[in-house]
Amino acid sequence: MHGTPASWETRKRKPPSIMNEVRVIDCEEALRRLFEYLDAELRGESQREMDQHLERCRSCFSRVEFEKRLKTYTAEAGREPVPSDLELRIRKVLSSFKC
Repeated sequence: MHGTPASWETRKRKPPSIMNEVRVIDCEEALRRLFEYLDAELRGESQREMDQHLERCRSCFSRVEFEKRLKTYTAEAGREPVPSDLELRIRKVLSSFKC
């Protein structure tokens, strides 16, 4: 026999249905991955598992939406300048902690 028959190559691979299955994660696991998910740090299988969990779990989906809004709000709030009198008070408090 010359070469490898295509049918042999097909048999070596997992069937498409198994390859596309995503492991089901629970809420505890989803919450452990929450901030990586929000920061777009999940890749591949971890991302798919999280996406699938959020499609099925309204509670975790709501938590993710809340955290997204909070992250946006705090990022926007951080752009506002601090009043000079507040900055002075903060500096005084911080200087009192110096040894």
